[in-house]
Amino acid sequence: MLVIFFTLSFFALGSFAGAPSNSSGCLCTYENPCWPTPDQFAELESQVSQPLIYPVPTASACYPANDPSGNCTQVMERWTDGNWRSSIPGSMAEPNFESFVFKNGTISACYLNTSLGAPCEQGSVPVIGVDARTPQDIQAAVNFALRYSLKLVGHWRIIRHDYLGRSTGRGAFVVWTHKMKNITYDAEFAPEGAPANETYQAMTVGSGVQWHEAYDVANQNGRMMVGAQDPDGSVGAGGGWFQGGGHSSLSPSYGLGVDNVVQLTVVTSTGAHLTVNNYQYPDLFWALRGGGGGTYGIVTSVTYRTYQQLPVVLYFMQANVTNTTVMKELIGGMLRLQPNLTDDGWSGYGFFVNTSATFIGMNPGISTAAANASTQPLTDYWLSLESKGISLEIEISPFDTWYAWHTWFQQLFSTTGEDGTNMMVTSRLLSRDILTNQYADVAEILSDCQGEVNMVAGGKVAQISPDSAGLNPAWRNAIVETVCGVFWAEGATAEEISGQIDQLKVWIKDMYALTPQAGAYFNEASLFEIDWQYTFFGSHYGKLKEIKDKYDPYRLFVVAEGVGSEEWNEELTCRW
Repeated sequence: MLVIFFTLSFFALGSFAGAPSNSSGCLCTYENPCWPTPDQFAELESQVSQPLIYPVPTASACYPANDPSGNCTQVMERWTDGNWRSSIPGSMAEPNFESFVFKNGTISACYLNTSLGAPCEQGSVPVIGVDARTPQDIQAAVNFALRYSLKLVGHWRIIRHDYLGRSTGRGAFVVWTHKMKNITYDAEFAPEGAPANETYQAMTVGSGVQWHEAYDVANQNGRMMVGAQDPDGSVGAGGGWFQGGGHSSLSPSYGLGVDNVVQLTVVTSTGAHLTVNNYQYPDLFWALRGGGGGTYGIVTSVTYRTYQQLPVVLYFMQANVTNTTVMKELIGGMLRLQPNLTDDGWSGYGFFVNTSATFIGMNPGISTAAANASTQPLTDYWLSLESKGISLEIEISPFDTWYAWHTWFQQLFSTTGEDGTNMMVTSRLLSRDILTNQYADVAEILSDCQGEVNMVAGGKVAQISPDSAGLNPAWRNAIVETVCGVFWAEGATAEEISGQIDQLKVWIKDMYALTPQAGAYFNEASLFEIDWQYTFFGSHYGKLKEIKDKYDPYRLFVVAEGVGSEEWNEELTCRW
């Protein structure tokens, strides 16, 4: 028997009152007269391969507080585990995107800390959806959403990482593709419609495959892939990562994610299941590679190039810094030397938190001796700061394969976890000119925001035509991506959250003033970027909008600051 929200019987829903109806160009959300009946959902259920799902907030198993309804111990133990979170339809990497803040400051949420005394409410977690295992499941879900004008959200967009809340929606209908886990390696993959002599050693991954799964299979075949570099490998390989561009530790050597996609399959809002590449629907193929996730359709599979496993060299620096002045010097020197390091094939990640600084560099196919020579100017600069109170640990180590280095990287962060924290971020793509001439100004901001530097561009990224994909052309001029973030405690008031967001806006304004012609990474940014169309898409926005209108004539796919979203209200439920 189908009963909407039977899984929510242990905790409060919170009121959905005031949501718009589906008239006058509005999408339908839960508790409105337009919402489908149980019988209509039962009809949908008969058309798909799995029972419908009823997502709940991550912490819901801990409620009621005096008699938990589920395995609360597991929730507490795995709260920061990205792979665990991604296996739960209603869970987000950042819990703040599971909550909903009303205009009067009231917050609908479900806190892990039950002692706060607040009820567990649905917040922005979708209320019902399809557990998609096949393209046909997705087609049925899309047709149903279109038939009833439902607000559609999906966990196909970017599994785990979603810093703008694009995978959630209050009172929404969700398509969950997490269990579309097919992985196929083909040493002679030929894109449909391609000349007979165009083949690739490629891997095809389903929409729900995560990078740790893809890397494992690639390694079993002696290959490596351009993919996400996160502590637990839980970022999705088959969704929003590449649609936003997709940076990687291998990007300076082999390009971004978009540069390594050779074919896609996608369900559009018309219900069509298309195979797209440079020969079939090339305009849609162009847009999907960097034009933003959740905008043109639901990707069901992605085929990536793979590369022969190579030995790599690690450059590792850990520093304890005595004061902010020295921290600025440390960051500034690192930024100033980035262009030379990138030219020598290095990628890397720099993290600056309180009085601690960490830099993790990697270079594929280089000897240890060459690595030492290449990084000597950086080492010398950092050692010169020891007289100012910095304590340093510097290590250069060879690894037999990139996969071995990646395993080390994951183990380095294995005890901390990255998820389960309320946060918002902003990013900026910095060019060679900025790093050469304004490194001190950038260092001032990064030391204030305790940010990070991702050395994931330049090299091969810069050698590829800016018009080869829908990606923001700013990526082709960039050397590094900088990231700043704000955090707040569980149970923070709307006023306290607003204060943190105000600080984020200051950093956005400061970085924009330094780099008005640059851009930001669509997957690691905020809802408050200045001139978001140009910031995320640059000169490609107009063409992307035309392709969006062509392949989504029903305007079914809409996400925050995605192409075409300027036509919608703040809640993305009604068109202007």
